Amino acid sequence: MRRKIVVLAAFAILASAAAGAFALTRSPGHHHAAAPIAAAAPAVPVVAERVKTGDVPIYLRGIGYVEAYNTVVVRSQIQGQLVSIPFTEGQTVHAGDLLAQIDPRPYQAQLDQAIANRDRDAAQLTNAEANLQRYLPLQAKGFATPQLVDTQKAQVAQLQAAVKADDAVIESAQVELGYTRITAPINGVTGIRQIDVGNIIHPTDPNGLVVLTQLQPISAIFTLPEGELPKIQQQMAKGPLTVLAYSQDDKIQLDQGTLSLIDNQIIQTSGSIRLKAKFPNPQHRLWPGELINVRLLLDTRHDGMTVASSAIQQGPDGTYVYVIGPNGTVASRPVKLGESSGGRTLIDSGLTPDEEVVDDGQSRLQAGTRVAVLHGQAAEQFARQSATQAQIP
Repeated sequence: MRRKIVVLAAFAILASAAAGAFALTRSPGHHHAAAPIAAAAPAVPVVAERVKTGDVPIYLRGIGYVEAYNTVVVRSQIQGQLVSIPFTEGQTVHAGDLLAQIDPRPYQAQLDQAIANRDRDAAQLTNAEANLQRYLPLQAKGFATPQLVDTQKAQVAQLQAAVKADDAVIESAQVELGYTRITAPINGVTGIRQIDVGNIIHPTDPNGLVVLTQLQPISAIFTLPEGELPKIQQQMAKGPLTVLAYSQDDKIQLDQGTLSLIDNQIIQTSGSIRLKAKFPNPQHRLWPGELINVRLLLDTRHDGMTVASSAIQQGPDGTYVYVIGPNGTVASRPVKLGESSGGRTLIDSGLTPDEEVVDDGQSRLQAGTRVAVLHGQAAEQFARQSATQAQIP
């Protein structure tokens, strides 16, 4: 009986200990022993900007080449020895400037001879006219026959014609003497000289003396898709269209000009149309034969909305941007795009002014992701890191 009582007491003690331990684990002061609660995901760093509004130029972009407004191969019109070439290669010259001098002595001698022949024939004409004036009174008195008078009249007419022919020979000799001075026919820049002093120059020389190109103004020929032709014609009817010339890397604006003409035929093999623009080129930044990027200013969109082109994302359903909401989370917003220029893209629909969109850091985003917008140096450093990573294959 006593043994049974001891066993029951032991069970009571164990039950009390278990209850105490259970109560201890459930007490407020021992939460550290409970299973850990999952922490909230950290915000994703991004670079963002607000949608901008303003006047947005609409450009049509093409590739073209520069063409001299006028190109002249300066040739000699007579044969002779070059005695001087006063210009230097690459020199800017004006119309009428002396480029080369041919030995004028042979042509001066021809002119002197022609003048002498004219003077001789003029003297004979004077004598023949004097004789005719003497014969006419004698004919009236019957002392001169009509045949003698007619013969004298014919001689006068013959000498008058000879004097006119001499005048023509003199004029031709004067022209040839003038050709001994080779002058610039236009304003332009000289190229590489093709012949040296002391050589005999000929009108048939294939390369001439030098090539002279007019750089002010200058032209550019470029192409655009034929589908843009109706828009261009519509805008040309309103007034001259502005054309901008850029370097091959599309970073440096070389000059600003106007559209001169649209070619009268479409290039069927490429489905494009050729256009020609005229540039003042005051600083000679456009050079004949240079390849350039061309922007034709078609129109200006007033109060247009733009975002950085880097904000535009491409998905299976089209283009979209990440818009940051008031609670700091992003939402995917489909957008309809317009023209792109200077690193910015025109938004036709899908956004409202002053909304904030993500420019950089989209690779870690999805709808509902919480973001932390970087500013200042942090944003610049983040953009540099993203650009470096984008270059790694």
